[in-house]
Amino acid sequence: MSYNVAIDGPAGAGKSTIAKRIAKEKGFIYVDTGAMYRAMALHMLRENVSPEDTAAVAEECEGVDITIRYEGGEQHVFLNGEDVNGLIRTEEVSQTASKTSVVRRVRERLVSLQQEMARSQDVVMDGRDIGTKVLPDADLKIFLTASVSVRAGRRFDELKAKGMSVSLSEIEDEIRERDERDMTREESPLVQAPDAVLVDTSDLNIDEVVEKILAMIK
Repeated sequence: MSYNVAIDGPAGAGKSTIAKRIAKEKGFIYVDTGAMYRAMALHMLRENVSPEDTAAVAEECEGVDITIRYEGGEQHVFLNGEDVNGLIRTEEVSQTASKTSVVRRVRERLVSLQQEMARSQDVVMDGRDIGTKVLPDADLKIFLTASVSVRAGRRFDELKAKGMSVSLSEIEDEIRERDERDMTREESPLVQAPDAVLVDTSDLNIDEVVEKILAMIK
């Protein structure tokens, strides 16, 4: 019997970092759903499909193959057989993914793959609608959040560390816009599942959040 942990929350709440740590501590498989949507967005950018043209996005996604494999203990995302791990973390891909992920056929395609993985393995999955749509029967659901200023600060530090020139106020504006878009979209909006535990990371470090969630699993 597999054990599933669902972690949802807005952009910049630390979902991926926390989910990876939990998976490593428990020996579970970490399924980065965001990376799968980013891979789909990368495909749309490469094919010059406008994210605003939902009909074209829906049609184009049909022939796309996206898989996750573990190599050397690391997760690798493959787009039509190509390892795209190093190509899906740009701002352009991130913004495009936020738009293309609202297309029903894109979500249906990727959700079925995610559910298949969860049925056969112990997984930790993070995203926007894991506890509400992808894994509604997950053994543990967490809704991870933090204030906009804290999330923007983290993103700012992350991008600066990569040598990118960025504006903190612009990042705050982008996060607010993305929150609005994620929470108001028709298809699987970002909401806290009724049976999810709310964890605010604004005043907690990574170790404290991990310990908190590991205690819940125990």
